Amino acid sequence: MLTISAILDDTGEARNYVALFSDITMAKEHQSQLEHIAHYDVLTNLPNRVLLADRLSQALLDNQLHTIAVAFIDIDGFKEINDTHGHNTGDDLLVALSMRMQDTLRKGDTIARIGGDEFLVILTDLKDIEDYKPMLDRLLRVISEPVIIEDLDIQVTASIGLSTSAPDSGADGDQLIRQADQAMYQAKQSGKNRYHVFDLEKDSAITIQRESLEHIRAALHHHEFVLYYQPKVNMGTGEVIGAEALIRWQHPERGLVPPIEFLPIIKDHILSIELGEWVIDAALSQIEAWKAVGLTIPISVNISTLQLQQTNFVARLEELLSAHAAVEPCFLELEVLETSAMGDITQVSAVTVSYTHLRAHETPEHLVCRLLLEK
Repeated sequence: MLTISAILDDTGEARNYVALFSDITMAKEHQSQLEHIAHYDVLTNLPNRVLLADRLSQALLDNQLHTIAVAFIDIDGFKEINDTHGHNTGDDLLVALSMRMQDTLRKGDTIARIGGDEFLVILTDLKDIEDYKPMLDRLLRVISEPVIIEDLDIQVTASIGLSTSAPDSGADGDQLIRQADQAMYQAKQSGKNRYHVFDLEKDSAITIQRESLEHIRAALHHHEFVLYYQPKVNMGTGEVIGAEALIRWQHPERGLVPPIEFLPIIKDHILSIELGEWVIDAALSQIEAWKAVGLTIPISVNISTLQLQQTNFVARLEELLSAHAAVEPCFLELEVLETSAMGDITQVSAVTVSYTHLRAHETPEHLVCRLLLEK
C-alpha cells in the first residue's frame, strides 16, 4: 500500500514528496481467509449455504434457455456411523464423499454442504428435463461405494430429492430447496438409496396423507376415539341379541368425526392394526361392564384386512382376551368384509381355523364362536 504526501514551501508550492510503503500481504491473506470462512464449509471445503444461495440466485437469473435442477442429498445411516465409530470417522467419511460427489459433477454445477450429512447440488444448463437422471444415478453409485478409513470398510447410501425449474419459470430458490427437501423425504420413506423427483400434486397429497396419519396416531394416544354400539334385534321377537361396535373420533375441535373420514386413510397402514386392537380391547371392556349390570350380549367388531393377515393375529387376540378374563370369548364376534378377506385367501383361511379353535381345551360355551364374513 502506497501513501504519497506533498511537502510545501512558504508560498504553498510543493517542493518535495514523501512516499510511504507498507506491506499488506498479511492483511490481504487474513481478509481472504475471512471471505473463505464466510463462503465455504470448514470441514469439506465445499460452498456453504451463503455461497450456495448466491449461486442459486445467479443460476435462476440466467435461466432463460435451459432447465436447472436442485438436488437435496441426505446420507442414509450417517448417525449410526458417528455413534459406532466416533465423530472423527464421521468427519473423514463426509470429506471422502464430498470429494467423490464433486468429482462426479460437471464444471458448471455446484455442490454445497448445508449442515451435518446434508448436501445440496445445483445442476445447470439441462437441455432436457430428463437430463438429471444420469447425474443422480452416478451420485447414488459413488456414494454407495465403500470408503476405507484407517482399518474400517464403511459403506453408506443416500436419499436424494430433486426439484426442477423450467426456463423463465420465475421459480424461487427457497421454494426449490423446500421442494427438493420434501422429495428427499419421500425417497427415504420409499426405502432409501434412491431419488425422488418432486411432483406438486402427488407430493402435496402425500404430505396431507402423512399429516393425517400423524393426527390419527396422536388421537389414539390421547384417547379421542370412542365406540358406539348399534343393537342387533330379532325382528320376530323384538329381543336385542347383540350389538355392533362402531368407531367414532371425538375430535376436540371438529366434534364427532365419522369413520369414513379417517378409516380410509389408515387402510393398509400399520396404524390400522394398532387401532383395530384398541377397538377389540374397548369392546371387551364394554362386555365386562355390561355383564356387571346383568346384560349379556355379544359385540361384533370389524377387522381390517391388514390386521387379519398378520401372522400373529391369533396370538394377539388371545392376549387381549386373557386381559379380560371375565369375558367369555364367545361374546366377541369378528366381522371381515369378504372382499378384504380374499386379499390373501391362504393366510385368511389359516387364521380362521386357528381363531375357531382358540381355547379349544375349554368347555364348548367358552369357545370363540365364529368369524363372520360379510358381503
